[in-house]
Amino acid sequence: MWNDRCHDKHREQTQSSTIFDVYGAGMNEALHFLTQHGTIVLFAAVFAEQIGLPLPAVPFLIAAGALVGTGQMSLSMAVLAAVLAALLGDQVWFELGRRRGRRVLNWLCRISLEPTSCVRRTEDFFARHGVHSLVVAKFVPGLSTIAPPLAGIVGLRVPQYLLYNGLGTILWVGSGIGLGYVFSDQLEQALSLTARLGPTVGLILLGSMIGYVVYKALQWYQVEHVVPRLTAQQVTEKLAAGEDPVIIDLRALGDRHEIPRIPGSLPLSSEEVITKHHDLPRDRDVILYCGCPADASSVQVARSLRGKGFTRVWPLSGGIEAWHAVSAKNGEAVRVTEGQTVAA
Repeated sequence: MWNDRCHDKHREQTQSSTIFDVYGAGMNEALHFLTQHGTIVLFAAVFAEQIGLPLPAVPFLIAAGALVGTGQMSLSMAVLAAVLAALLGDQVWFELGRRRGRRVLNWLCRISLEPTSCVRRTEDFFARHGVHSLVVAKFVPGLSTIAPPLAGIVGLRVPQYLLYNGLGTILWVGSGIGLGYVFSDQLEQALSLTARLGPTVGLILLGSMIGYVVYKALQWYQVEHVVPRLTAQQVTEKLAAGEDPVIIDLRALGDRHEIPRIPGSLPLSSEEVITKHHDLPRDRDVILYCGCPADASSVQVARSLRGKGFTRVWPLSGGIEAWHAVSAKNGEAVRVTEGQTVAA
């Protein structure tokens, strides 16, 4: 019996060792692939992030720096590949911003993970810091992809854009590769640890990704189905009936310049509406509108106000575009005074 137990224990150890050996071999193959094709992989990862795909490029920059530190990748090729990829991706968005205007931002926010804050926060940052924001854009989450089209929209001259964006790109690439280079001595230890913990870490990452997708799906369901909306036609009917709703424009400043707001509507940010909710009437309709995908900002603010006890707060379905479409169709002018809405 003792011999059988020893034999079973030896067999378990052998199987465990075999699993780690196989996984370690897989890691070595992955490292070998990165060593042989690392420049192409780095270029593809950086370009993918800059055109808006949800693929973080920083880990690839750090990995490239580690390979440079161990002599398995050329420093000049790593920097050249990353900088060229970033500049090409940025140039696509810059030209689209110049030619297509703010519609590009709306499309970008459709693929953004946080469409409720996508345009406003990044545009406010760009407005405060001007062209210098291009230098730090890639270090600010959310601004990296949106800064180039914003620069094109505001009419920034090409040489000026290339100078500041190029400087910011070099700083970003240099910091990522430099970080990997500094810790390149720990590459072998990291690979050894990854080989042993890889399956567990992989399961944790997979579970986290699934959980995040489910969370975003629930958020989307709430945006689409839970919060009731008013259509532009219903709002015009309320006005025609003599009701006096408070209408709030949640759009960013640039959007209000490009597409006129509903006359007399109050231009407030989402944060201002929430912090000043005590000033809003509870015995009248409060109608919120934006120019964002799926009325995301309006829905978010409406949910917050309803959580504070407001029962007559409504997002405007379709936002400002739906309003102008219905107004043009009806051929009616509607005048809204500050804090009060009346039919013309």
